[in-house]
Amino acid sequence: MLVKYFLGGVLALVLTTTANADNGLIMLKSGFSVDETADRFESVAQEKGMIIFARIDHAKRAEKVGVKLRPTQLVIFGNPKVGSPLMACSQSVAIDLPQKVVVSEDENQQVWLTYNDPQYLQTRHNIEGCDAVIEKITKALASFSQSATQP
Repeated sequence: MLVKYFLGGVLALVLTTTANADNGLIMLKSGFSVDETADRFESVAQEKGMIIFARIDHAKRAEKVGVKLRPTQLVIFGNPKVGSPLMACSQSVAIDLPQKVVVSEDENQQVWLTYNDPQYLQTRHNIEGCDAVIEKITKALASFSQSATQP
């Protein structure tokens, strides 16, 4: 019961520090560098049983082809125990799985952590009968992201 209240509080806190655009992305300001935010996200996600499939440093890869890009990293992660039931409800959601977060620095040197809003994915893929899974993913992403971005 205490965990339920804690996660609810975390979700409320995250929602007050985010920019949620109509494009289905949730963005949180980070108090850390891109590297440290991505490290912190990976750490908390792994602690909670997520598999880190890849981490892509887009700025480093862009530099190799002569393009200057502000720090931008993509972390690809998930857990079949969560993603598989979601795909059973709507197989097309597989295009958006595994989950991803982008950690980037804007033109004002502000670092942001961005991820897909699970509610948006629910609408996009017409997912029905998986409300509990969507809620679990929503709370997990909010918790992981809060831990990664806040001191």
